[in-house]
Formats: sequence, C-alpha cells, structure tokens
Amino acid sequence: MIHPSSEVHSRNIGSNTTIWQYCVILKNAVIGKNCNINFNVFIENDVIVGDNVTIKSGVQLWDGIRIEDNVFIGPNVTFTNDKYPRSKRYPDRFQSTLIKKGATIGAGSVILGGITIGENAMIGAGSVVTKNIPSNELWVGNPAKFIKMISCQ
Repeated sequence: MIHPSSEVHSRNIGSNTTIWQYCVILKNAVIGKNCNINFNVFIENDVIVGDNVTIKSGVQLWDGIRIEDNVFIGPNVTFTNDKYPRSKRYPDRFQSTLIKKGATIGAGSVILGGITIGENAMIGAGSVVTKNIPSNELWVGNPAKFIKMISCQ
C-alpha cells in the first residue's frame, strides 16, 4: 500500500511494503518486502533497504545508506553522509553507512556517516553514534558508549 499523499518514484519496492502519508522516495531507491515506511520519511536515490524493516516517522535516508533485513529505525533518527558539508559543494563520493541485520536504532539518535552498526546491535534513544558498533551490543549516550552485551532474542 502506498498512501496517495506520498510521492514514490521508485519501482523497486517489495511486496507487502506499506508507505504512509507524505513520504518521498526517489527513483533509484530499493526497498524490500514487508517493510513499514511511516509518515514523513524521505529516501534518496542511492539507498537500499532490506526486508522486514521498520522506518518510523521523520527519518531521512541519504545517498550511501544500506539497511539490511529486520532493522528498526525509531522516529526522528538522523543520518549524515558528508563529513564536511558546505552549501553547494558536494563531495566526489558520499560516505557509506551500513546498518546490519536485526539492529535497532532508538528515537532521535544521530548516526554519523561512514558508520557500521553490527547485527542485532541496539542504539539507545537520543544517542550520537560516532564510531562503528559491534554486533549484539547496547550503546547509549553522547557520544554513544558501550553499556552491555545483549541477546538477539
């Protein structure tokens, strides 16, 4: 289902994916099956989203972001993809960010460009992630710090 108020240019959207109100998805974006793209989400061209992904309201996915299967992205999570942004000056290549299978990113977190968040990792709400996060770990804070190992169940 694609809500009629959304502007979806991509034809690369898997079956049973729901796209809610006021979303914009550019032509070359790839979105898997059984995803839930909530209200007011923007997805740029060079973005790949796996299967069974939930993207809550107010999230923008910029060029270079890769999201594997079964990932949860909370409301108003902010991603970046340019280490030294300037108005009207673009890098030769945007940074790549990888969110691995089963990861959870809590509401309002900031994920700097070039980061990998490991499988089944969890980022607490409001955290600022400035470096790679290993699999099966909980990280919280600004900057995000290791809290404990977590089970993927």
